[in-house]
Amino acid sequence: MESWNTAFRRGLVGGATSSLLSTAALALLGRREVGSPYAPTNAVSHWIWGDEALRDGAPTLRHTVPGYLIHHGSAMFWSVLFERLCGRLLDRKETATTLGVGTAAAAVACFVDYQLTPKRL
Repeated sequence: MESWNTAFRRGLVGGATSSLLSTAALALLGRREVGSPYAPTNAVSHWIWGDEALRDGAPTLRHTVPGYLIHHGSAMFWSVLFERLCGRLLDRKETATTLGVGTAAAAVACFVDYQLTPKRL
């Protein structure tokens, strides 16, 4: 298990990268599916603003900024935790191991975010 300092340092890079890439992917899908690249990011702020955020497709300080900050914070949290728990496995640089622990981490994050966390969050 990596130290918290190492996990934090490595997790910052991975978390920021995954946040930016996933936001770009969500923007592309949002544009294609609902006609707005901002809608998916705005929707993340629903736990602050309720269903109003789910219907906002415009870039706004009220929905887009907190939505992105929440998304980014979540990516950072999961990345640091992932590095703390799996960093030494990743250091092996074995493709199958990396894919396996990455898939397991994504499954855990998905389960926590969509099954254990209250719906409003």
